[in-house]
Amino acid sequence: MPVERLALILFIAFAGAGLTVWLGTLLFAPGIPAFARIGVLVPVALFGWLFWRVLAARLADKEDDHYDRIEK
Repeated sequence: MPVERLALILFIAFAGAGLTVWLGTLLFAPGIPAFARIGVLVPVALFGWLFWRVLAARLADKEDDHYDRIEK
């Protein structure tokens, strides 16, 4: 595995963990009003939906699978 790929995986894992902790403290902090929580949840939900759609389109593309069987 190339070092660049390993670094990217580690960066994504740490960024995801940090985002999870940040969102958890923002959403469940006792002093935050309800409208601010909804204001945070809407962009996060839209990003999650977009990520899911892109991932589903990538996995369902049969034309792209052709290149997986080519010897390098």
